[in-house]
Amino acid sequence: MRRFEFPVDTAHAKSANETVGDVRRLRWAALITALLFVAIGVWLILLAHPWSYIVGALAIVGAVTSVWMAFWAPRKVGSVEDLYANGELVPAIVAVSRPRGATLLALVNTAKPSADRPHYALVTRNIRTLPGHSLSNVGERVPSISVLSDRSTNSTADTWQMVSPMPIAWGTRDPKVIRRAIEQIPNAEWKLLTKSIPLADDVPRAKNQQIAVDANDIR
Repeated sequence: MRRFEFPVDTAHAKSANETVGDVRRLRWAALITALLFVAIGVWLILLAHPWSYIVGALAIVGAVTSVWMAFWAPRKVGSVEDLYANGELVPAIVAVSRPRGATLLALVNTAKPSADRPHYALVTRNIRTLPGHSLSNVGERVPSISVLSDRSTNSTADTWQMVSPMPIAWGTRDPKVIRRAIEQIPNAEWKLLTKSIPLADDVPRAKNQQIAVDANDIR
């Protein structure tokens, strides 16, 4: 696995890193949902009907589940420092520019540690901001870290189901760090991504939102 070490600017990451922002929003949504379930559950129990006791109890169970989700999600994802330290350095480029953001196209090895060989795929991510880069410049090189996970713990596949690039620029303001990351990625991978820009719109419609890439093409 190709690692990339750099000092993560935690304050910058908290404000710029959209992965951290997504987890924060998920946590608040879960807590708000829990409060709604509690309110509904209490109201139903106070109605004092046989059916309302049952439905009220189910609402309380839903509240407990939502609270558990609020605390479980951040732990599952890990800290931003862990994400950058444990992920693989991957190439990504600006494939589609929009007035309020852009779509990144990335080349990621989606193979799990138990797999007998690499499994490369094109993946995309819609982003809103990207400090240190120009979102209007299609083809802009955006070195990133791969964030990998499964939708459930029961998956036995050799590849990860959920794959997303997390830009280095979300973890540092230092342009020297970004340039060093770009230089550590082979030029053949950057060329493949540039050639694959027309496929960016097809990725969201593919299985697991991934388009497989032959390892022989990355040379």
